[in-house]
Amino acid sequence: MTKSLIMGAAFAASSVIGVTAASADNINLRIGSGHPPSVVYAGLMIDFFQAELKSRVEARTDHTINFVEGYSGSIVKVTEVLDGVQDGILDIGGMCFCFESSNLPLHAFQAMLPFGPMNPEVSLQVAQEVYEEVPYMNDVFEDKFNQVLLARIADGGYNLGTSFDWNNLSDLQGQKIAGAGLNLNWLDYAGVLPVQSSLADAYSEMMTNVYEGWIMFPSAWVNLKLHEPGPFYTLTGFGSITWHGLTMNKDSFEALPEDVKPILLEVAAEFEEETGRKNRAEYDRLVEELRGMITVKEIDPQARLDWASALAPWPQSQAEALDAQGLPGSQVLNLALERAEAHGYAWPVRYDIK
Repeated sequence: MTKSLIMGAAFAASSVIGVTAASADNINLRIGSGHPPSVVYAGLMIDFFQAELKSRVEARTDHTINFVEGYSGSIVKVTEVLDGVQDGILDIGGMCFCFESSNLPLHAFQAMLPFGPMNPEVSLQVAQEVYEEVPYMNDVFEDKFNQVLLARIADGGYNLGTSFDWNNLSDLQGQKIAGAGLNLNWLDYAGVLPVQSSLADAYSEMMTNVYEGWIMFPSAWVNLKLHEPGPFYTLTGFGSITWHGLTMNKDSFEALPEDVKPILLEVAAEFEEETGRKNRAEYDRLVEELRGMITVKEIDPQARLDWASALAPWPQSQAEALDAQGLPGSQVLNLALERAEAHGYAWPVRYDIK
């Protein structure tokens, strides 16, 4: 008789069935994100991570693997993924650390260094090197949240899409612009009115003038049709930020058959690299697609320098706040600055972290 391995806690009215025998033939995993598959990393969770894991497990073991999908917030919202994986509502979840400022205040460290590398592969390499040198970055998931960090996830480079044309930083004064978590400080320090939002609400809130723009990578401006309420996209070069992650409930991971665990980790490592490659490859294509639909232009170099200069005091204040919590804030931010430079990047304003 075929045995079924149902990972995690029940959600909604589902019943809990737990079979932990390593000889189980069927492995069912609940996987999802608050973001829709049209967001690059969520799409890669389906098209790469799930597809490759299923294919390799079934080719190299006697097990089959199936997924119960919960994307677009159908199981947990963007702000609930960390808790959802911890509680077993999801076995595997993709999340933005930007929504976990209390639980994971240090993991959005690249957002604390705006105007960084726009290349997602470089952003990912910097993050990998920081995580390797600072064990806390990996260990906190298991130590505090009962989960395993499977992969870091790079984003495409961030720019600014708006419903209005602008040229100088002064043109943005008093305008309401949306962001998520720490990148709201990119606005606040520059005198722009920040509005916390999420991609799930972006289109409707842009259409109804809740705000007039978004700090956003081009994939969302194309795939979520934000170009309709926002016909101006300015290549500001805020940077590619590796501040998403793919995690798995620790109990679910440990319940996997022993011959499945290394395959899952292998696929997760390749998925991590694929997020950098895919976002880099898609960036130029999507910007060109936007050029055919709306106004796309480069930020004036002086306006970019003015913006970076306005933000210059902020990284130090972030480092001090993190250090005061007993976290290695100054160490991580200095490492990130240095590793980006080691990969050939020149900061428009070299932030000074004491």
